[in-house]
Amino acid sequence: MENNVTPSASPLPRRDFLKKTATVAAAVAATPLFRTPVYGQNQAPSANVAGANNRIAVAVIGVGFGIGQNHLVGIHEKANENNTVVAAASDVFNKRRDFAKAKANLKDADVCDDYRRLLERKDIDAVLIATHDPWHAQASIDSLEAGKHVYCEKPLTRYLGEAFQVYDKVKSTGKVFQVGSQGCSAGGYQKCAELIKAGKIGTLVWAQAWYSRNSLNGEWNYLVENETSAANIDWERWLGPVKTRDPFNAQQYHRWRKYYRYCAGPLGDLAPHRLHPLMLATGNPEFPVRVVSIGTKNVNVDKNVPGTDMREVPEHAQLLAEFPSGYVLMITCCTVNGSTPGLSLFGHKANLNVDATAGKVDLVPQREFGDEIDPENFANLQPEEIRVHEKNWFDCIRSGKKPNADIELAIRVQTVISLAEISDRLKVSCLFDEKTRKIITDSGTEVKAITYGTLPLS
Repeated sequence: MENNVTPSASPLPRRDFLKKTATVAAAVAATPLFRTPVYGQNQAPSANVAGANNRIAVAVIGVGFGIGQNHLVGIHEKANENNTVVAAASDVFNKRRDFAKAKANLKDADVCDDYRRLLERKDIDAVLIATHDPWHAQASIDSLEAGKHVYCEKPLTRYLGEAFQVYDKVKSTGKVFQVGSQGCSAGGYQKCAELIKAGKIGTLVWAQAWYSRNSLNGEWNYLVENETSAANIDWERWLGPVKTRDPFNAQQYHRWRKYYRYCAGPLGDLAPHRLHPLMLATGNPEFPVRVVSIGTKNVNVDKNVPGTDMREVPEHAQLLAEFPSGYVLMITCCTVNGSTPGLSLFGHKANLNVDATAGKVDLVPQREFGDEIDPENFANLQPEEIRVHEKNWFDCIRSGKKPNADIELAIRVQTVISLAEISDRLKVSCLFDEKTRKIITDSGTEVKAITYGTLPLS
């Protein structure tokens, strides 16, 4: 993490970092909170889980209400079935560390506020990252360099530049990386990919998907817990690489998805739920060549919640992405209207309609090709389920196979998300070159990707 200082040029040697407990605590306190990882080529690798019967020891980084606690409890409850164990957990909030200890039967030594301590443990094979978005990149890179396999919640990272840093690190370490978009392990999307690759719908033309929510109190206005205080939360560590570092703020901590410095709003939270599986469903996920996005905020639902901050991010967002094959993808994300018109992939000869759980797919021929293609229905497929997605990660750690939401899919999806945010915030059309990783506008002007501190609200 960074505390408005330059990362250390000479990281703490591993032998010193592993000295007695008092020395470790002093060393961590003296090291910048966001810096170049200390783990290098001399770092001892994890057990790597060679063999189908070896138990996988998992550390959970980020045990927040919702997804982090869901993962920790789910992995613990499925421990016998998956031959896994929750071996450690890290969180900046002492209440959440206590939760982890109680739910996963951990000892005091197994929980900490600085996840780097967990990465030094040789008995930990894999790390599940469920922090807020600004920590996804550094925690992933540190974990990979420490020899751990990684499951990182979506989105892959907060910004595009760090997404490619994670991508490059996964490729260089060869560790199994899964992004936490559980729709990718649903049978419906897998079936779509199979049908498209088999030519069942002809040339894929376009696709659409919605992820919509609505509430009286506004999306992401989560409960501010009574224990929330600067005394109980390591605020500086939580801020990580964020440049605008306000004093401790309970609303920012619990409702961080409303603030640009921590999240891209609907594009960062809701869009990945559809982008990952829908791009997987094409059978050939591509980098985008052009992305345009519009975000709006005309309901201002936060005004209905006394004492809450008005959100910086949009309440409604739409993106349109074009790919090299000519395929066009439209995603709509809404937090102020819960309607979901449907999820479909449209081919020249037939369409594929996927139900809400992705457990059912209907192949519907275009009228003009009714004599060539018969309608088909594929039911009782594996529905979207987070435990199934976790198991896919564990299975791939043991087998070395590619997980359903691997880094190749994740980097392509994150490129769409990041270009969409840049398009909306800068009000430009973003053209992308996957070879150079450069962005230009339709007029040919190069655009520097948004990152921490490049905009007033970043």
